[in-house]
Amino acid sequence: MDLLRWLFDAQIPVAGSALLLREVLGNIFGLLSALGGMRRKIWAWPLGIIGNALLLTVFLGSIFGEASTANLLGQAGRQVMFIAVSVYGWVRWRQGRDGSGYAVTPAWASGRTRLGLAAALVLGTVALTPLFAALGSYDPVWADAWTFVGSLLATYGMARGWVEFWLIWVAVDVVGVPLLFSAGYYATAFMYLFYGAFTVAGFFVWARAQARAVQARPAADAVPIGAAR
Repeated sequence: MDLLRWLFDAQIPVAGSALLLREVLGNIFGLLSALGGMRRKIWAWPLGIIGNALLLTVFLGSIFGEASTANLLGQAGRQVMFIAVSVYGWVRWRQGRDGSGYAVTPAWASGRTRLGLAAALVLGTVALTPLFAALGSYDPVWADAWTFVGSLLATYGMARGWVEFWLIWVAVDVVGVPLLFSAGYYATAFMYLFYGAFTVAGFFVWARAQARAVQARPAADAVPIGAAR
């Protein structure tokens, strides 16, 4: 109990202010998870779940901290969503393992899927904004809803192995960074800034991996045909 109390109360002094230790730790685990996702390693999922659990307590600020702390219900809700979708991704990547050392082979989503993802991002934001507003989320509420829906779609896209999931993260960061700065969650905001560059790099890494997989496929397909002769 003493360890848990210390974890919830511990702060890191920074330039006359302070950051919650669990916010910093949650983002470190998130960064490690993103690195594992770029490398297509299964351990990305459990590390991400640990980070999500820590950040859940951060964004429900008035429940786990001071009553005056801003609640970002979209940010808090997406941590719960992350945990659920991460379990799905963990199982899916374990099932997809082969002898290549990677848990998934990147692939481009179909044109219909891309349109569906874009529509889901916009319509989901419109649908959840009044709900988050009624629950007392931080203004601008639409930005909180946008980050929630975008994070859901990006995590699902990662589980499916779609290259485009990195671009959805970029869209989330563009809106999420100003929102987090305005709400006073500076550690997470700065981490989102770093994520922005990281997600662009991840997109190109996965795009190249997809291209290599396509190039290797004809040679792999030719082996059994020659053997059959």
